[in-house]
Amino acid sequence: MAGIDGKVIAITGASSGIGRAAALLLAGRGATVVLGARRIDELEAVVREIERAGGIASHRRTDVAKREDVAALTALASDRHGKLDVLISNAGIGPISKLDELRVEDWEAMVDINVKGLLYGIAAALPIFRRQGFGHFVNTISTAGIQISPTMAVYAATKNAVRTLSEGLRLESDGKYRVTGISPGFVGTNFAESMTDPGVRAAIQKRMDEIALEPEAIARAMAFAIEQPDDVDVGDIVVRPTVQG
Repeated sequence: MAGIDGKVIAITGASSGIGRAAALLLAGRGATVVLGARRIDELEAVVREIERAGGIASHRRTDVAKREDVAALTALASDRHGKLDVLISNAGIGPISKLDELRVEDWEAMVDINVKGLLYGIAAALPIFRRQGFGHFVNTISTAGIQISPTMAVYAATKNAVRTLSEGLRLESDGKYRVTGISPGFVGTNFAESMTDPGVRAAIQKRMDEIALEPEAIARAMAFAIEQPDDVDVGDIVVRPTVQG
């Protein structure tokens, strides 16, 4: 089915930033969106905004580090609406730092959310897609995995794990589902809030304030991939500010 109208789309990390922008854009184009995030008040606000505009949205508090939460989100979509067309795995954190600071808890958190969270999404949606005979994984990656920078080794590693998993998933699809990876550059989100090193957080926030794209730029890229006919798989999209090195 080409287009967006009528599709059921589940989105993690949907309470703010790219996830929120995707929810609003896709609902505005006729999708039914099922939204997950940890911050329930902000999540409910997104649902209300969509409903006020005439769209269809529901939500469930979702911590992607918990397999049962991700499974419940995809089940909410398929049980309530009879199908799941797209899973956008967007939740992610980036408490970056130099390796020699040994912020092991931050490393573990990035693995739990950025990598295991994606895997839990695959485990939840893949049986649904196989049963239906169609589906679409859209995974938020990062340009940090394309150009490695100091302080970003672990974060980039988790994002390159997402890149590798996405390609492996595509190769195993047998044409029964699609897989798209979106790699944003600097985007104006609350991403820096997850950074535990004050100096790094301030530097990243300053750079974001200088050059960052609006989240809607990434949402439009997601919409482009989703609206293609079922036999068209948009594999990789990189979206970054024109001035980003």
